[in-house]
Amino acid sequence: MKKIIVGIIGSGFSASLHAEALQKVYGVEVVIKAVAGNSREKAEAFAKKHHIPVVYATYRDLLEDEEIDVVDLCIPNVMHAQIAIEAAQAGKHIICEKPITGFFGSREDMNDQKEQYSKLALEGALKSTDDILKAVEQNKVKFMYAENWIYAPSVIKAKRLLEAGSGTILDIRAEESHSGSHAKASKRLETAGGGSLLILGSHPIAAAIHLKNFEGRLKGGKPIRVQSVIADTSPITQSPAFQAEEKHWVVTDWVNVETWASIIMTFTDGTKAVIFASFAVLGGIRNVLDIYTSNSVIKCNMTPNDGCMIYAPHPDIFEQEYIAEKLETKAGWNYTTPDEDWIRGYPQEMQDFMESIAEDREPVSDGQLARDVIEVIYSAYVSAETGMRVELAAQ
Repeated sequence: MKKIIVGIIGSGFSASLHAEALQKVYGVEVVIKAVAGNSREKAEAFAKKHHIPVVYATYRDLLEDEEIDVVDLCIPNVMHAQIAIEAAQAGKHIICEKPITGFFGSREDMNDQKEQYSKLALEGALKSTDDILKAVEQNKVKFMYAENWIYAPSVIKAKRLLEAGSGTILDIRAEESHSGSHAKASKRLETAGGGSLLILGSHPIAAAIHLKNFEGRLKGGKPIRVQSVIADTSPITQSPAFQAEEKHWVVTDWVNVETWASIIMTFTDGTKAVIFASFAVLGGIRNVLDIYTSNSVIKCNMTPNDGCMIYAPHPDIFEQEYIAEKLETKAGWNYTTPDEDWIRGYPQEMQDFMESIAEDREPVSDGQLARDVIEVIYSAYVSAETGMRVELAAQ
């Protein structure tokens, strides 16, 4: 059994998801040796919670640890490119939380180029992505794109059904929405690179791309790509009617990112995908994916799903038990799951990543998918700004 030594950079919400998933890997011996974070206090608390023996003061100290085989980047988007490139140069395989990178310039700093912001953002985001993937290739390490939707059991089953049914995917409708975010860095363009479309929409967009790529390889030996996008975005929680309300149930402390987005993707075979992403949806996370084919309908209800439904007349009744992520109240009817992380694909994601290192193969969710997602999202920002359909570069 091959032993793989992991170092985690970051000690927040996504780092905990990854640490817990890594500890469930089987068939490959995985050791989380070290963690590094911006706050020494938070990193030490994280290490204690997840039984990690070493806490490094900086990420560079962690990269200098010759025992570590792979680094897991669970850090603000603005830090991804620099640290991923340094990790590749240090000879470390890379797990990178979505999105791979982005564009982090401020409109206010662009003076007479404000009207061209989205086009510059597209160019900058793609250059940053390509810089990462070039460093990965040059240093012969693996890049593992942490897109858990690709590994969700319902999506895996959908792929098996698509293969068995042999129909054509005509229409995909998918959404990730909820109220708010765990990370302060997600509230600003300068640290997040975008709002709901980038932070939430990257999941359903990746799933749609992955499924059409899968269909193309099954039927013609090559992936079906995204040809064009048309989109609309809005800072919807800034609407006057909403602002006039005395009490706000949804998160409101957004600075300069969109909190609602919709995008239509057209693929090279003429088929469509419609994606929604909103930070103004109550009731916990919505992770839903509907696939309409020429001979079937497949609905993937990751969250919420009705595998376990509960009712409580008062929120204190279940005060000591976790119910669901981003849930505003534990009173009334709620959807919970016996294993929320499993139903969303986190353990399966890390299983594939560790096996890809042990077996020296590419992961299912790789750098090409990461790049495709960035191109679609930042092209969508161009569409939203110009009001026009945007054609993607020929693949």
